[in-house]
Amino acid sequence: MLMGSVNSVGGGSYSVPNRVDLMKSGAARGHVMSAPQDGGRDYNKNLGGSLSYLKEKMEFEKALDLKWKKAGSVQPSELPSPPPADREGYSHMQENEFQKASDQPLSTFSIDVDAASYANSRRFLNAGRLPPPDAVRIEEFVNYFGYDYPEPQGEHPFSIITDAASCPWNPEHQLVRIAIKGKTIPKAELPPSNFVFLIDSSGSMQDENKLPLVQKALRLLVQELRPKDRVAIVTYAGSAGLVLDSTSGGEKADILAAIDRLQAGGSTAGAQGIQLAYQVAAANLLKKGNNRVILATDGDFNVGVTSDGELVRLIEKEREKGVFLTVLGVGEGNYQDAKMQQLADKGNGNYAYLDDILEAQKVLVSQLAGTLYAVAKDMKIQVEFNPARVQAYRLIGYEKRALKAQDFNDDKKDAGELGAGHTVTALYELVPPGLHEGLPDVDELKYQKTALSPAAADRELLTVKVRYKDPDGTKSKLLARPLADGHRPWADAPQDLRFAAAAAGFGMLLRGSAFSGDLTYDKVSKMAQSSVGKDPGGTRGEFIRLVEKARLLHTQPSR
Repeated sequence: MLMGSVNSVGGGSYSVPNRVDLMKSGAARGHVMSAPQDGGRDYNKNLGGSLSYLKEKMEFEKALDLKWKKAGSVQPSELPSPPPADREGYSHMQENEFQKASDQPLSTFSIDVDAASYANSRRFLNAGRLPPPDAVRIEEFVNYFGYDYPEPQGEHPFSIITDAASCPWNPEHQLVRIAIKGKTIPKAELPPSNFVFLIDSSGSMQDENKLPLVQKALRLLVQELRPKDRVAIVTYAGSAGLVLDSTSGGEKADILAAIDRLQAGGSTAGAQGIQLAYQVAAANLLKKGNNRVILATDGDFNVGVTSDGELVRLIEKEREKGVFLTVLGVGEGNYQDAKMQQLADKGNGNYAYLDDILEAQKVLVSQLAGTLYAVAKDMKIQVEFNPARVQAYRLIGYEKRALKAQDFNDDKKDAGELGAGHTVTALYELVPPGLHEGLPDVDELKYQKTALSPAAADRELLTVKVRYKDPDGTKSKLLARPLADGHRPWADAPQDLRFAAAAAGFGMLLRGSAFSGDLTYDKVSKMAQSSVGKDPGGTRGEFIRLVEKARLLHTQPSR
């Protein structure tokens, strides 16, 4: 493992292994701000735009790189203007607002283990642009990182962690963490897998950061397969076709040869490919195994069933056969994030964005079990707040995962899956009683009165309930855990809570949140620097550099 001494934004330094150090070992330019070539982040080739856009983008990156290499800090006025944004598809999100605990005591949502938003936003920042606000999903920023949560003990395949501290961007408020850790399963003990690689080989996938990157990523995954695993390959471009019938993971040469033969060309018959992939998966179904379609695409479907609604209904129908869906997004310019997120959500699956080969290594090798093996499905969280101790609350992120209160007990309601070893973290900002926050109120009810129960007199802030199903189950199981009011100062908060808050704060700043309090990029950076910890993959050190890039781009004057 290479080690690198990285200057911190707020002064001083620390030494951690990081993604940049790994890239410097072979296929990258030496400076931490530069874009690596070949197998790293190659932003200088095939950017999906016109030649003038490409030239402008390269000039911007070159100027930014040269400025960064100079001694001292970069002045915002010295930065070049970024190139214009490309045509990409993101759905609008209205951020969660504060809810009064007396009026809305229940907060219900589905878990989310996706991390595509963070990797995609990193792509924008490394290209010298701030990401579009709707590309930023705060829960995916928080959940991109690993946390040192305890392994589960007992019959349930996950542990629940709850704690609280004063809120770093509004010290009069409290910040609550609700976290889940899936059971870690050694590779040798994972069930056999029936994989179908569904590869978009249409003309829009020609760019180096599309089909060629997908091929490199799948080669990594193939090396992890065991003889008891099986793989088939389906492609779609104009029409769908079976490139490789279901083959033992022990026949690596045959699988790799099929991957190497893939070429991009034609229009994108996405729906036909999805239908064929599910047919192949069903024909080779392992009743006691892991059955999964792995879709790799830029999401730009343009032949056959193309509306989001039709595609979602197709996926919902097929998931009942016991086949899960993982979506790997690639590319830029025509990238359709909203469509791919929908497909993964409705397919009992997950969604990752591959901006380079290192992210592919993280998703498909380092986190293989969490990405491709579920320990629980349809996992929902419902939090009941104690109005005697909580005036109002706000769930930070998870806007796309919100559920109605009655959905929590409805086993027909779809929700997220939890992978082996995966961690899920949700943060709530709480307003204590007595503060005058100007929260909206409703008139007193005429026909009924609400009164607190004796339990409200306890020290409990809230009670967390988790409902889930086994991967092959149809009936849900329930766990519940209260959290007591502790009044812990922020300086005494656990390290992982402090870093999760930094990740959430970064997302709020990029989204232009109305609830970011006194947060600044400098403050987020200092929060992260103080909680980097061991950082074996270097992702937290990289996070600090991305925050600094965002600060420079945010303060750059418009021209």
